[in-house]
Amino acid sequence: MAGTIDPSAYRDAVVVLATAGVIVPFAKRFRVNSVVAFMACGAVLGPYGLGGLVAKIPILSTITVSSAEALAGPAELGVAFLLFVIGLELSYERLKTMRRLVFGLGLGQVAFSAAAISAIAYSFGQPAAAALLIGTALALSSTAMVVELLSAHRRMTSSAGRASFAILLCQDLAVIPLLFLVSVLGAQNGGSLIAGLTQALLQAIAAIAAIVVIGRLAMRPLFRLVASTDSSESFMAATLLVALGTGLIAAGAGLSMGLGAFIAGLLLAETEYRRAIEVTIEPFKSLLIGVFFLTVGMSVNPAALAAQPVAILSIAAGLFLAKVAITFLFARYFKLSVPTALETAIMVGPGGEFAFVLLTASVAAKLVDQNAAALVLAGVSLTMIFLPLAARMARKLSARLAPAVKIPDEANILPPDDHAPRAIVVGLGRVGRLVGEMLSQHKVPYISLDADPAVVATQRRAGRPAFYGNATQPDFLRLCGLEEATALIVTIDNPRAVDEIVAAARGVRQDLIIVARARDAKHARHLYELGVNDAVPETIEASLQLSEAALVGLGVPMGLVIASVHQRRDDFRSELKPASAPQPALPRHARSRRL
Repeated sequence: MAGTIDPSAYRDAVVVLATAGVIVPFAKRFRVNSVVAFMACGAVLGPYGLGGLVAKIPILSTITVSSAEALAGPAELGVAFLLFVIGLELSYERLKTMRRLVFGLGLGQVAFSAAAISAIAYSFGQPAAAALLIGTALALSSTAMVVELLSAHRRMTSSAGRASFAILLCQDLAVIPLLFLVSVLGAQNGGSLIAGLTQALLQAIAAIAAIVVIGRLAMRPLFRLVASTDSSESFMAATLLVALGTGLIAAGAGLSMGLGAFIAGLLLAETEYRRAIEVTIEPFKSLLIGVFFLTVGMSVNPAALAAQPVAILSIAAGLFLAKVAITFLFARYFKLSVPTALETAIMVGPGGEFAFVLLTASVAAKLVDQNAAALVLAGVSLTMIFLPLAARMARKLSARLAPAVKIPDEANILPPDDHAPRAIVVGLGRVGRLVGEMLSQHKVPYISLDADPAVVATQRRAGRPAFYGNATQPDFLRLCGLEEATALIVTIDNPRAVDEIVAAARGVRQDLIIVARARDAKHARHLYELGVNDAVPETIEASLQLSEAALVGLGVPMGLVIASVHQRRDDFRSELKPASAPQPALPRHARSRRL
């Protein structure tokens, strides 16, 4: 039985696994982006690289892929899974929160970039439909690469990171109608365009309606049943079934697999299983998207690059400069600072993976000339390879252009060095100021710290003990008297900064009383694990205060209401605080006062 196995049938799969499991991790050790590594491997191992020498050197067949079509199926699955995950991330709350940047900055960037590039393509002799498809394809950026680069350098929460993500979010939304447009235009065979569009639109509406209705009725009960088995394998199988099943339904209706997978992601984003699904599908998504970029690299023909280097370099440079200029102008129009606008523009300036998806589909539908598409995609490949270097350049330019922080004279005053025991309040927002007022009312000595020199100067002019500095640094906390402090009260609303401050303070003092503001119950649990004495979740406190006001207004005696609120607060604290959490001892001066 073993002798009937043909090893050559598994050759391509072995090449893909070797690339993902050996070459890409090796490249990451040298800080080479994984997408660039996959594309480079595709170029080297593909039919235009070593794969083209198999006829002369047969031994190379064991380490090469002779045809990109051999990986077309897995690559299409990679695109479908990418769109599935994008659908999972497009929650209504996220779009509502970022609507100004997504539908303002993002839509402006896509529309004007597509219009400008389409006009250039049309001026170079491309038909109107082909020019439109080329323009819209090149207007899109690489979601996979940009998000990975921003996350690697912890810039997702920066101003440029949020603006870049908003633009990418709008571009991801634009992919769906563009894929539909390609499928509709490609289905025309000389008949009436309006009739064809109407028929295709009705067919698409029927297919999408079927997916939505069946999904709403079946998906939540399906995942509830699977989750009740407590089997990770069953949950994984159900996730893959939904992603692939909806993709195949859409493909059977004449649409793309990606569109069906995207709708499935949108439906599951509304369920309580969203995060678990994201974690489950991440390994498959990463591997299949890697296969897609491997096929992208295989499409790069060094001979073509050598034959038309000026044209390809001109396309790459023109694409990058045009998108950077348009994005920068729109970012400034939306009141982003010059450093933020420039970094955002450079990050989204290169082309992206969906250019390959859209133009490959357009070539298959005979809407775009194959030679023109190959030339354009070669230029897009160069911009994507250039992206990591461009991202580094963007960070340096942003840092250089960022205005130097001017510290007012009032904020230059150092904290007192008298070793007197006092509380330290971190943050001078509304919460921090109120905490300071309560400490003053009860005659508890304290100082306040903030990283905004203007806020510190304002508070000092008002006669409050405010000082400027970065509370995440242990040396600064020591300078502020942390070693003698009675308590540390962290009132800022940045969860990551709160974690860093608590960790820094606990590293200096194990017996310090630390009370910290938490975003929600999950963050409060994390803070207890870091060693705080009390974590105050905003959501729970707001609920308790609303309940207190409502009950008193309804005539319930004030004493009973206050007692019940205190009881519920204690109950929440016991639920959130782990039983194994360390209980920091009271400081020396606090113990002496009690005695």
